[in-house]
Amino acid sequence: MLRRAKPMLGTLTDIRVSDPGNADVKAAMTAAFGLMGEIDSSLSFHRPMSALSALNARPMQWTDIGRHGARILRLAKALGRLSDNRFNVTLGGALVIAGALPRHTGADFLPSGSWDDIEIKGTRVRLKRPVLVTLDGIAKGYAVDMAVSCLKRFGVRAGSVNAGGDLKVFGDQAIKVQLRNSQGFTDTLWLKNAALASSRLGGAPDARFPSLIICQDAHPANSPQTESLLSVIAPFAWRADALTKVLASATPDIMTRLGGHLPSLTPSPGTKL
Repeated sequence: MLRRAKPMLGTLTDIRVSDPGNADVKAAMTAAFGLMGEIDSSLSFHRPMSALSALNARPMQWTDIGRHGARILRLAKALGRLSDNRFNVTLGGALVIAGALPRHTGADFLPSGSWDDIEIKGTRVRLKRPVLVTLDGIAKGYAVDMAVSCLKRFGVRAGSVNAGGDLKVFGDQAIKVQLRNSQGFTDTLWLKNAALASSRLGGAPDARFPSLIICQDAHPANSPQTESLLSVIAPFAWRADALTKVLASATPDIMTRLGGHLPSLTPSPGTKL
């Protein structure tokens, strides 16, 4: 097992290679980390000079957001439409108001919009109204998928990429995963050739887990006070990542319709891996 980890994507991102095949593993890992860094720097809401921040600062104007940004937004629009706006990347304003995201503009903005507020032509994007787009609910999973694709292009046969709650496993070897909940690591599953994403819903503010999920038609102040962990398995990490947000306000059967499913867990009081 070969492993490297770097602080990236707002977390500690970990790449493991269990079967290197004929790859130059060092070069493969370097390229995968570089690709994730490129996505992070251009599409981070937290970076005032990112392409995403430029888009948010210029509503009703076309902004070149790059191929990765345009691709993610196409996926986000499609999932927003199919989920009846339960997955909504235009909630940036509400998250800024709640203090979960930084404010980079002095201009007025709407708390939220919908998938239809986003227009895309090639790599250029325009917002129809002054909404704030945040890709925190999908971009990290997308970056994990791109890192896995990069490793495969170098010839790596099996391994995993884990970005703090967004995990994708590829190749012939399954790995054992233990899910965190409010009592600790108590749920175990085996993951093979699939992605798993987990998001925290509700509970008191916690500096260790500063995420915030806003449910459809709910104000941030009314979020659940009891913490729960929402986990979804899907073929791709971007989809699993996004569907954890849908699950916050939907029934599990919707996961199947949208290409994901809930984990089948085995209780395990054992030691964290």
